[in-house]
Amino acid sequence: MTATTTAPTAAPPASAPGAPGTRLRAWATRAPLLPALVFMVVVTQLPFVATLVISFFDWNALYPDARRFTGLDNYRQVLTDADLRRSVGTTILLSATVVLVSLVLGLLLALLLDRRFKGRGLVRTLLIAPFLVVPVAAALLWKHVLYNPEYGLLNGLLSYVGGPQPDWISTTPLLAVEASLIWQWTPFMMLILLAGLQSRDPQQIEAARVDGAGDWQVFVHLTLPHLRRYLELGALLGSIHIVQNFDAVFTLTSGGLGTANLPYTVYQSFYQAHENGLASAAGVLVVLGSIVIATFALRVVSSLFREEVSRA
Repeated sequence: MTATTTAPTAAPPASAPGAPGTRLRAWATRAPLLPALVFMVVVTQLPFVATLVISFFDWNALYPDARRFTGLDNYRQVLTDADLRRSVGTTILLSATVVLVSLVLGLLLALLLDRRFKGRGLVRTLLIAPFLVVPVAAALLWKHVLYNPEYGLLNGLLSYVGGPQPDWISTTPLLAVEASLIWQWTPFMMLILLAGLQSRDPQQIEAARVDGAGDWQVFVHLTLPHLRRYLELGALLGSIHIVQNFDAVFTLTSGGLGTANLPYTVYQSFYQAHENGLASAAGVLVVLGSIVIATFALRVVSSLFREEVSRA
């Protein structure tokens, strides 16, 4: 009796990456995203291209027939004009102050919420609430409810102790804008850092405590190094938005008293001076600065994802 052997059935050849069927499946997968892609291009990219083209022209809306191509003169004026340079410095100072103070306060609140206590969920909800307020509404709240020299809460509290009754916006205009933005952005930093705290390895912390490490040593040698990426992410994302902030400056001070940042200067050049070319050049510089910051933010986010995947 002879044993018969059957040859193994050959597996069907896998379709090559460039095969028509593969390309068709790839397009079928991407097709639902095409409307969103077209919408994004039409809404964001085409206006930016138009702004970039206008930035090379000396174009005053009051004299449309006198427009002429000037090359990089508008950018040179943005970088050399004293008022525009001052607005760039104000933008940097405002962004740096708000981001740093928000990070410190957000870290303190995140450390508080990382502990278990009764009513933690309610406290967390109340602390997140300022970030959910519409920016213009938040600025109006600070302007009329807190800063008003006649009926504001700050002067009302000072009156009980016989303190002075200052006009906060007139005496400390930049600090008034910074305080309102810090109040609004601290919850954002808190959420990012709280996520970082809750992603720590509890076994590593327990081992350090077994070895005799105190709270401060655990915070300095374990918690802070672990939070480095989250601190960078919060600083970068906060900088992107605060560099472009317009609402607080416009609502609280109308750009006066040395608080005009670059977005407000763009508004002044475009809507008040009708200098379309100059405003477009300043706007392009704001976008380029935001893109640079966003590039670093994306790198930090991708590194966080890689760390989480490697940890899993």
